[in-house]
Amino acid sequence: MIEVVCNDRLGNKVRVKVNSDDTIGDLKKVLSAQIGIKAEKIRLQKSYSIFKDHEIHDGDGLELYYN
Repeated sequence: MIEVVCNDRLGNKVRVKVNSDDTIGDLKKVLSAQIGIKAEKIRLQKSYSIFKDHEIHDGDGLELYYN
């Protein structure tokens, strides 16, 4: 299990625990269940790169945006 920190810069910082072999889509589904927003409306990125099929590691901090 790895833990990823997602911050939406509006006051919500969510820690999500997923398996190390889970995809970004699985991470979005778990995140949407925790914050109550549909997974299709979530965009995860770090700096200027949008995470679609990237590898994530334990302790990564991602920016959370709502489309």
